[in-house]
Amino acid sequence: MPIYQAIILAIVQGVTELLPVSSSAHVIVAAKLLHQDMSTPANALLLVMLHTGTMLAVIVYFWRQWKATFFSSKEAFFRFVCLVFVGCLLSGVVGYPLNLLVVHVLGGGTRPAEIEDLFNKLNWIAPALAAVGLLIIYAGLHEARHPATKANQEEKSVSWLQAILMGIIQGFAIPFRGFSRSGSTISTGLLARGNRLPVESFSFAMAVAITPLAIAREVFRLHHAWLHGGDDTFLGMAILTSFFGFVFACTAGLFALAWLSRWLEQGRWYVFGIYCLLAAAGIELLYLRGW
Repeated sequence: MPIYQAIILAIVQGVTELLPVSSSAHVIVAAKLLHQDMSTPANALLLVMLHTGTMLAVIVYFWRQWKATFFSSKEAFFRFVCLVFVGCLLSGVVGYPLNLLVVHVLGGGTRPAEIEDLFNKLNWIAPALAAVGLLIIYAGLHEARHPATKANQEEKSVSWLQAILMGIIQGFAIPFRGFSRSGSTISTGLLARGNRLPVESFSFAMAVAITPLAIAREVFRLHHAWLHGGDDTFLGMAILTSFFGFVFACTAGLFALAWLSRWLEQGRWYVFGIYCLLAAAGIELLYLRGW
């Protein structure tokens, strides 16, 4: 992929990462319009590095809040680590067999396939985006009808129940591009009567925790592809392109987070669900038109 296209995708990733509208779906659709296949090892690594860039932006942006909430004492830090570990463990317990099932379906039971094949399938992305849109709408309407009590509003961390449920739903989001990870986990936390700020903060903390595993997987795929027919130029360009994507995604994410977070807190949650449904319809239309 040319570096200028990687920069375009990085900006799309940075702008959409905080919003619960599936940044991956937006990046994949943008790549389609640029005639790029994101299921190749080099482009799949770029996609992961775009997420890594925005995750670094998230760490920088949320650091003060995390420090005040999760790192205020040894007890708070230990509880935070346990919550994230359990949440991510449950994500793996749910996500791993689901990955195997999806890969089996993609391969038709007869040919080998990889979960990255979904990166090129708009007909899978559209229904996943619609599903999370419905979940967001339901959570938003539920939040409006059942406002948090004063005790809940003063709660600075998530409960064990909220962390467990958010971890489980994150497992469903892992294999499906379009089923917004943040949209689904934050909605689940809200449905469990969580306060918006700690739920949002914990959602991104779980994302930061699982990102290194995704990077390791895509680096392994790229190395495997290089060993079986690649060359030094292929490997070097893939790494260079991913580096530029990482830098620009992080930069765009920092700028976007400055105003998107405030807008997110002031807006109505269900509006994002409506957007997801409209975006799903648009992606389905692209698929029917042969993209």
